Amino acid sequence: MTQSEAQSHSLTITEAAALLGVSVSTLRNWDRQGKLSPRRHPLNGYRIYDRAEIVWLKQQIEGTA
Repeated sequence: MTQSEAQSHSLTITEAAALLGVSVSTLRNWDRQGKLSPRRHPLNGYRIYDRAEIVWLKQQIEGTA
């Protein structure tokens, strides 16, 4: 997978929070509690979320899975 492909499958913390309908603080809390496992951007250390994991979590929250 190229870097461009990886980026298209990744979400920033703001994008992930918006998709889930929660605050950025909530995602940070879930990270600390081990409920999510974001990667870190290699240059700036920002959290990067896998789009598929966030979509799956959204389905679980909504009860549509």
